Amino acid sequence: MSTAAPRTSAGPLLTDDDHALLLRLLRTPTAGPLEAGHDAPLQLWEAQRAYAEAARSAGLRPIHHAAPAAEALRRDDVPATVRAAAHDPGFLAAQPSLVLRLGPDRPVRDTVMFNVHLDTVAGTQPVTFDGVRFTGRGAVDAKGPAVALLAGVRAAAAREPAVGRDISVLVQAVGGEEGGAMGTFGTRPLVEAGFIGRLNVFCEPTGLHHLPRATASMTARITVRGDDAVDDRPGTGHNATVLLGFLAQHVAAAFDSHPERADATGAPCIAGLHTGHAHNRVYGSGDLLVNVPYTSTAEGQAAARALEDTVAAGVREFTARFAGSRTCGRTAADAAALTSLGWDKRGLPCLSGGGTGEGGDPWAEAVLAAAGIPCRPADEPAFTCDAIWLHGVPGTYTTVLGPGTLDANNAHAEGEFVDLADLDAFAAQVSRLLTAFARRRTGQRQA
Repeated sequence: MSTAAPRTSAGPLLTDDDHALLLRLLRTPTAGPLEAGHDAPLQLWEAQRAYAEAARSAGLRPIHHAAPAAEALRRDDVPATVRAAAHDPGFLAAQPSLVLRLGPDRPVRDTVMFNVHLDTVAGTQPVTFDGVRFTGRGAVDAKGPAVALLAGVRAAAAREPAVGRDISVLVQAVGGEEGGAMGTFGTRPLVEAGFIGRLNVFCEPTGLHHLPRATASMTARITVRGDDAVDDRPGTGHNATVLLGFLAQHVAAAFDSHPERADATGAPCIAGLHTGHAHNRVYGSGDLLVNVPYTSTAEGQAAARALEDTVAAGVREFTARFAGSRTCGRTAADAAALTSLGWDKRGLPCLSGGGTGEGGDPWAEAVLAAAGIPCRPADEPAFTCDAIWLHGVPGTYTTVLGPGTLDANNAHAEGEFVDLADLDAFAAQVSRLLTAFARRRTGQRQA
């Protein structure tokens, strides 16, 4: 797929004030505790207030700005790391979500919703703008798209009087997207509160091609709990390091060839192996994490069965391989009893066909086509984002759209950047999309 930005013949839509807003947002630390730790500065309230103030130039006004309720995390599908972090009462209090609206409160059928996250992954890097390119944490994921979004809404309202008069625009500016939170306390509560539209656009880097799909993932925790030992007598204890290291290699080699994985599209991420830090001790306990993406509920269920089978086979192979070993014989004999597999994250939905299933939504897809926004080819991989929470919501269509790409623009990595030309191109897409939506909705009512 080409990621070249579709250009517009109009001049740039982002103003000097927009440039200044983006630089301000990039300099405001918004990595949440799941990413940066509880002691790191988190100024999400401040970032959202600055964003809301700037949004007034586009006619958008705040209708909701609050931290999520604790009840949002008292659900079985909330990741274990999020539930654990929420034991700190300050965790949710520092991670509000903002909703802005242009126009009156209209029915879902007359509303377009945009979602953008202002939290980032951890890590700092220089914030710069040389007139062509912005750099800084969140430049492309997703503070740059957030600012371009405002420019696009502003341009649409100036271009088409029906935008804000006959149709309404909602903007969700959320936290809780990064760090494995999966939108459980940011986007999901807003969706369940009804802050949605007939067309919903999640602003993420997609190369300016809309992507009506989003994967989910589940995280398995393979745990060994045994007895420690002194380094002078390693065979008297259980060596969790050797056992978990063996299982990591076994899963890497055997998981994807499991029969249940025949139709799988996403590759597992095997990481987070930890037993201890010292060199003169045998650690009897430890953990190994395996993250598995999936594109449908059926694929996720099959992956869970496949991983459970693969780990069990790995334990049996370890037992046979190390039986009688001078240093790991006891570990081999007890491996099945010591090893367990649990789920830190499981049961999250996926987005497919814009949330309407494989048949898609011809009306919404026609609006996107009228706006000149190409669809990402079906064989191009999707990725995980908060758009999953719109799957199956009646009367809605959801897609993911934004400037740049996750890999080419170094999202989540050193040197994250976004080009001003791509931000302008995205703003133009937003403007055309709102114009096309408004004209088709008003045309339907007149007909």
